[in-house]
Amino acid sequence: MLLPPGKSAYLALFVAADLQVVPGATWTANNTGTHIQAHGGGITVADGRYYWVGEDKTNGSAFQNINCYSSTDLVQWTFVGALLSRQGSGDLGPERVVERPKVVWNQNSGQYVLFLHIDSSNYGEAKVGIATSSEVCGQYEYRGSFRPLGYQSRDMGVFVDEDGSGYLLTEDRENGLRIDALSADFLNVTFPTYVFSESIESPALVKHQGVYFIFGSHLTGWDTNDNVYATATSLSGLWSSWTNFADKGSNTYNSQTSFILPLRANTNGGGTEALYMGDRWVPDNLMRSTYIWLPLSLDADSRTARLTNTDAFPLSRDASSGQWTSELWPNKQTYQAETAWDGLRGNPRTVNCDNCDGGTAIGYIGGPDNGTVAIPNVRLPGGMQTLQIKYTNGDLDQRFADVRVGNEQEGPGGRVAFLPTGSGNNPGTSVLHLQVGDSETDGVLVGKEDSGIGNMWGPDLDSIVVAQ
Repeated sequence: MLLPPGKSAYLALFVAADLQVVPGATWTANNTGTHIQAHGGGITVADGRYYWVGEDKTNGSAFQNINCYSSTDLVQWTFVGALLSRQGSGDLGPERVVERPKVVWNQNSGQYVLFLHIDSSNYGEAKVGIATSSEVCGQYEYRGSFRPLGYQSRDMGVFVDEDGSGYLLTEDRENGLRIDALSADFLNVTFPTYVFSESIESPALVKHQGVYFIFGSHLTGWDTNDNVYATATSLSGLWSSWTNFADKGSNTYNSQTSFILPLRANTNGGGTEALYMGDRWVPDNLMRSTYIWLPLSLDADSRTARLTNTDAFPLSRDASSGQWTSELWPNKQTYQAETAWDGLRGNPRTVNCDNCDGGTAIGYIGGPDNGTVAIPNVRLPGGMQTLQIKYTNGDLDQRFADVRVGNEQEGPGGRVAFLPTGSGNNPGTSVLHLQVGDSETDGVLVGKEDSGIGNMWGPDLDSIVVAQ
């Protein structure tokens, strides 16, 4: 990953260990109150911040926007804007496929270059598109599309090596996965560097201690599979055979590779080398697709990669050593919504939920009488904290609720989105990151005031889960 002068891919940040990454949950942007729409995306580091660029699937598979979000801690995200939006015609017109956006910095032109999979609705064109901007999260000028070296280009990624040279990683259905060298300005492809005989899509590549690790997915459409990786000490090979990096049969914990973010450049032991970023697609309602981010261990000596599965984990970085760590969530406490018998205001009441704890949840939150639920005695250590909110939502669209600590409207908290959970009463999870006072022991208030956003009803509430 090459960055603008003076920038570092390994930021001198300290992320409070109490803030959790919760794979597969509804992730609410802190300035929109809605689920983050950045699917099939990647991360660019600039100006002391992380920028997450991905696809907007709010209205289905056809191109809508390429969105950009920013963060300083990889946990709390702010929507900045759309880099490209639907146009009246052309590559970015109605019913077009615009996927897998990746932004990289080009040191020769001083421009950010955005790469895209460009296609027709029947996937008959198979091209790569390029746009440029002077700002990582600014307005981009679309420069057009082409088939690199005349070959198909479907799911793709981009890699910039330590010397500033760029490479397009692209799935050529007829010939296999390709690594193609980019021109000095990254606006064209110059020659093939390596062509794998295997058909691997959604490629992502990272270099760790002199070893290249390339990751990708088998071709199974929207269905997940056991993703694989290969290694080499040169991009031109020899490359190792493909092998699993998650538990066999887990379908990569029900996700598809999108991007690998390097977290650590030093060789000291005990840290986290990379963050795996995957998508958990929901093809019949792409808006509710979620993100599977997990710690990825890389070993250059043995040339092995291993993905760790967990329902939540903290990411923290020591500012002095530059070492990232991520550990499994050690202790957690669950508080059932049904304990809030004395805290029901308005018209909330118990509803059946076969797969919820106790077989019931609290429903009818929000609504015309602004019903609320106050769960008592929720213990929250002081500082930055992550609440996991277990819920169900039988609608086809998001629901929303206002979640606060302290049983008072002015307590810390905010607006939280709750994606549809589908049929079967299987609870989903939404997360809220917030700053609480020292030794906060008060309850958690869940309600919904009329804001003009979405359904008037909040979710059916199962429980609140917090780290201890």
